Amino acid sequence: MNLWLCLLLWLAAPFWETKAPADWTDAEARALLQHSPWAEPSSGNVQTYLATARPAIEAEARWFRTGRQLREGAALADEYLEYRDRHAGKVIILAVHLPDWQALADAAESRRMEEATALRVGRRKYALQGHFPPAPGDPFLRLVFPRAVTEADRKLLFEIYLPNASPPFQEAEYEVKKLRWRGALEM
Repeated sequence: MNLWLCLLLWLAAPFWETKAPADWTDAEARALLQHSPWAEPSSGNVQTYLATARPAIEAEARWFRTGRQLREGAALADEYLEYRDRHAGKVIILAVHLPDWQALADAAESRRMEEATALRVGRRKYALQGHFPPAPGDPFLRLVFPRAVTEADRKLLFEIYLPNASPPFQEAEYEVKKLRWRGALEM
């Protein structure tokens, strides 16, 4: 009986636990960025994901490298990738789908987003450190926060102001204990 239970549990394991990233299909990479512990919809049902988590990095690399139809541009911005890699382990970057990529062109709206967006971890609140705006080929606003989270923390709560969204004030919540991949905390 235990053998059958183990077999069922193994069959039910998500693909990111059973397959190497190089073996993920395009659909699996997209699914990880939409329906996984590292991807949560906001309170306003806007797609978000933890772009500094290794599984998300692997999924993004596959998604941008293969089969994705882009209007303009074919990859993530070099300056963003350089920043993400240079600050690995020091920051958390939340990717937020913002299809109106010119919404931040209004200086007042951009400033409001910068001031109203924060990360809450328990009773601690961390201000936004910076952001990378969306572009025609990459419709994700990338919000940068300090990596001030430990395995003892329970949740990450991102308070986000999104210009031209309805509602503009939204939250995205992630449970820290679910953010494990291959034995390590990934965020």
